[in-house]
Amino acid sequence: MSSRILAVDTATEACSVALLCDGEIISRFAISPREHTQKVLPMVEEVLAQAGIKLNQLDALAFGRGPGSFTGVRIGVGIAQGLALGADLPMIGISSLMTLAQGVYRTTNSSRVLVAIDARMSEIYCAQYQRDEQGFWLGEETEAVMLPADFKAKFTEVQFTEVQEQWSYAGTGWAAYPELLEGSSLNESLITLPAAQDMLPIAEQLWLAGKVIAVENVEPTYLRNEVTWKKLPGRE
Repeated sequence: MSSRILAVDTATEACSVALLCDGEIISRFAISPREHTQKVLPMVEEVLAQAGIKLNQLDALAFGRGPGSFTGVRIGVGIAQGLALGADLPMIGISSLMTLAQGVYRTTNSSRVLVAIDARMSEIYCAQYQRDEQGFWLGEETEAVMLPADFKAKFTEVQFTEVQEQWSYAGTGWAAYPELLEGSSLNESLITLPAAQDMLPIAEQLWLAGKVIAVENVEPTYLRNEVTWKKLPGRE
């Protein structure tokens, strides 16, 4: 069964779109922290045109649900909802942190990845991901926002107890807080920002398993200040 899935992500400084169409991936990627709204729809049009299909011929629409910047996550979720609503498509939410782990696997074949994104305010969004033999990423329950020192304490303990396979790292948090790497033996990767092409393998797994979301039930993942955000005027 061949899948046709469009992936859209604007959760970080990166703006990216990718299309899985009959086994092939077509993608666009740009670092444009303040131009997501101008760039993302033209990217969607480009990948669909290159594949020669229309939006309503897709099986599902995947979106980067965060964590990331509040503005970036809101833009990506809103645009994805609008596209899916107009074409009557089910949706698939993909974690930004899991997407980074998949990027490391794509480029280095590493199946153990520590992910850290700079969350500002001296904190990071972070997680520990491991890929099982069936190709599924385990560790979504470890996603959190915390101080870099607290995350380092967690993964240092993991390194010493599970030495049979090396861990790699990904995300912007490592450059923002270089102390994370002091004294560690982690493998370097070049993956710092999530890319929509790395959402597609995860999205296809979920699509084939029937794990999709209706447009009206889509929810972003902020990790930080979720309660405060919901209580802002107009967000009750």
